[in-house]
Amino acid sequence: MTTDIPPVAAPDKKPHIPVLLRPLLRECAPIRGRWLDGTFGAGGYTKGLIAEGADLVYGVDRDPLAHEMAQSWINEPPYAGKIKLVLGTFSKLDEYASDLDGVVLDLGVSSMQLDIAERGFSFMRDGPLDMRMSQDGMTAAEFVNTADEGEIAAVLFHYGEEKQSRKIARAIVKDRTEKAPFETTLQLAGLIERLLPRKKPGQSHPATRTFQAIRIAVNDEFGELIEGLEAAERALKPGGQLAVVSFHSLEDRVVKRFLQQRASTGGGSRYAPVQEAKTPGFEQLSKAIGPDEDELVDNPRARSARLRVARRTDAPALDVDRSDLGLPKSVVSSR
Repeated sequence: MTTDIPPVAAPDKKPHIPVLLRPLLRECAPIRGRWLDGTFGAGGYTKGLIAEGADLVYGVDRDPLAHEMAQSWINEPPYAGKIKLVLGTFSKLDEYASDLDGVVLDLGVSSMQLDIAERGFSFMRDGPLDMRMSQDGMTAAEFVNTADEGEIAAVLFHYGEEKQSRKIARAIVKDRTEKAPFETTLQLAGLIERLLPRKKPGQSHPATRTFQAIRIAVNDEFGELIEGLEAAERALKPGGQLAVVSFHSLEDRVVKRFLQQRASTGGGSRYAPVQEAKTPGFEQLSKAIGPDEDELVDNPRARSARLRVARRTDAPALDVDRSDLGLPKSVVSSR
């Protein structure tokens, strides 16, 4: 196995370190044939796949910046001719390629997005309150300035698991009405810091859950995830492998339950009537894999990451039962 996979330079010149790359390559070995990296970002997973033996990698990303950055290296050895970039979302990955040997999805926000203040993802850097991965559509500022209190509270509670969601939503509406609309990341982060207790050593920033929730809502991340998992099942050849890296419990729950559904011979979920048993679409190869101590030292952002890997069978692809994926009912019914 290749052990010397170089990090990818982000726009601020800090290295981008792909999370759980080595365990992913180990679980999916041997790496051969045609793969699709559904969250191309700075290209870390794609580089790793090619270093391990992939003949061609489709690099899918909805962020135009990822495509601009890639131009400086994708046509150079050893990557020349082995990467096909696609500007789009991984929820439509089966429209870009089929008969694949593997699909990789990294559900986190890339460091190149977090580290650019102008993208508005980080509560640690002042910038416009944006958070759009594709750089189009509704911004985070538009959401917090136009959504009603109930909608904001629901998003913070369901997507961020924020226990103080009602308190924060009430304060957002009050501030935007009596003071000024929200325009910057530090403006929103400052409000939350005033409302919630200061973090203790080892605890996350008070704004972490709120920023996560708003980012998920603005980018429809759970809708994209479910459709992406279904698309991967359609695009993978028999024996092809699906590897998904998630970064919080809600994401991991959806991936876990999707694979449980599609690796089961039973008919129907615990909520749905029993149906005729169907051949499983996946074989689960591993339980959730987290970072080891060495990775945590090199990349503290990996602390909450979980990797799940499954192998495609030759059964026909099916739509998943969304009511049994662990999402709030409001999310399921809106799709």
